Amino acid sequence: MTTTGRPRQLLRLATAGSVDDGKSTLIGRLLHDTGSLPTDHLEAVTNADGEADLAALSDGLRAEREQGITIDVAYRFFSTPTRSFVLADTPGHERYTRNMFTGASNTHVAVLLVDARTGVLRQTRRHARIADLLGVPHLVAVVNKIDLVDFDETRFKEVESELGLLAQRLGGRDVTVIPVSATRGDNVVTRSDSTPWYNGPTLLEYLEGVELAAPSAVASELRLPIQWVARPTDHQRRRYTGRLSAGTLSVGDEVVVLPAGSRSTVTALDTLDPHRAVAVAPLSVSFELADDVDVARGDLVVSAATDATAPVPAREIDATVCWLSETPLRAGDRVALKHTSRTVRATVQELHTRLDPETLEEHDSPSELALNDIGRITLRTSTVVLADPYATNRDAGAFILIDEQSNDTVGAGTVSDTREVVPGEQTRHDIKWHPSSLKRDRRWSATGQRGATIWLTGLPASGKSTVAVALERTLVDAGRTAYLLDGDNVRHGISDDLGFSPGDRAENIRRVGHLTRLFADAGVVAIASMVSPLRSDRAIARALNEAAGLPFLEIHVSTPVDECERRDPKGLYARARAGELRGLTGIDAPYEAPETPDLAFDTTGADLDDLVARILAELARHETLSA
Repeated sequence: MTTTGRPRQLLRLATAGSVDDGKSTLIGRLLHDTGSLPTDHLEAVTNADGEADLAALSDGLRAEREQGITIDVAYRFFSTPTRSFVLADTPGHERYTRNMFTGASNTHVAVLLVDARTGVLRQTRRHARIADLLGVPHLVAVVNKIDLVDFDETRFKEVESELGLLAQRLGGRDVTVIPVSATRGDNVVTRSDSTPWYNGPTLLEYLEGVELAAPSAVASELRLPIQWVARPTDHQRRRYTGRLSAGTLSVGDEVVVLPAGSRSTVTALDTLDPHRAVAVAPLSVSFELADDVDVARGDLVVSAATDATAPVPAREIDATVCWLSETPLRAGDRVALKHTSRTVRATVQELHTRLDPETLEEHDSPSELALNDIGRITLRTSTVVLADPYATNRDAGAFILIDEQSNDTVGAGTVSDTREVVPGEQTRHDIKWHPSSLKRDRRWSATGQRGATIWLTGLPASGKSTVAVALERTLVDAGRTAYLLDGDNVRHGISDDLGFSPGDRAENIRRVGHLTRLFADAGVVAIASMVSPLRSDRAIARALNEAAGLPFLEIHVSTPVDECERRDPKGLYARARAGELRGLTGIDAPYEAPETPDLAFDTTGADLDDLVARILAELARHETLSA
């Protein structure tokens, strides 16, 4: 707290520069001269002559002390009567440039260190470009070791001119340049008598006076990624928790839950402050909704007032990525993409450019991105991502890439644009559907069979697969061509990159819908045995087939959940009841029964041959079994 009783503003800053530019000494000076050091820390780095090794205050890792370089992002904290500061000390060595990308990702100010003797170097340009890509609002360049050039104003002006040219190449960024000696303390916290020709602020004066943009406090700009859904065992309503990345939330607000588009009203809201009626970004909140809508981790809550301007459910992302792995990134590689509280699988569609750290120019169509390379790429995700451009929302526009085998973080990126991919429609401007030169009627006439899709949907253990297997055997024994697309088998190959989140499940249904369309077009009776719990997903599969003029029969296997649970051949229901399995359809995930199925039956005590005969009769009614 300040002396006036008001809380201090929090400023986040990151230091960056080349090796031996003096970052650690500068940080030690800031901590020392602002009185932010515990006495025992200061004594530990003070020699017999009373001289403190300021760099040792910052270099905490043994490897850093042995090598004399910073190799990790270290966070330091200090404060003054007007502000509190969180400082990210990022590495200077080129090998650890990736740490600068992550360390500066949420800062207000980037402090670029430049040795007065050597001036602007390759790493200075690289770090300045990273800060610019990350949208760091303020850049301040500290020309350190000014004492080693005898506080020469001419030399300072030369370096200042180099920094001015760099700022122009970054689009005319405003860069404040300060001459300092971190070792002596000149112009760090206190003004130096040795630079009478300098009239600007000290570094601390700059940090205390720089204007901070206030978080968005506009209700219509609400962005709230869901991190956790609490399902109480009593009769209370579900609680949803998350951290606001933009906007405000209060009781009575009408909201939309994406990607489903469900609408409801906030009926209860809690924050860590019991007296707060309105939550403002970046607070964490817990809230309830008036309606029992389907909300899961990774969903996004936005304001109903601006539903039209909310993020699109995108499956293609244009982004700038800093590659953090020894193994190069190439087009076609698959990674996991973690964005806010949602993790999806992604494929690298294209590498567009690679940044040249020397010239800050971008080279088109690189073959790969190597360690520490920065480039623009396009990612195709297995399920939707709800992202804002990084330029408008740094929280909702940033992501990391994860190697699924090692679970290592291999990339960090910022979103520049997103695109919605509508199933069944053209997804890229250079890819078009090519009709077969062999007409469908001729193919079907020659084979003596018309194609169709039979889509069996129902709860787990409802008997779908049993009916599907019997149907396939009956058709084949009668000389017909039929093929069963079993859900587990599809997951084994075509959808082996998908998990069981709502988004991944929807993507799995989309892929099977495309498969049945191709099978049916070839004159095959495609039999899909899928839980497919949501009407919207099944509607997509139907639309894909019917848009191509192909019959689609939706069959509801309506066996009650009690009977399904009694059978439980895989033990799924037992695991769900024991809390070992979440999201099982029929237990803690919804099942939307078809409203107008082509056929519906309960397999409880039913005769299998009779059920197959009913399906065959339905096929005959659609004139599918003869061409």
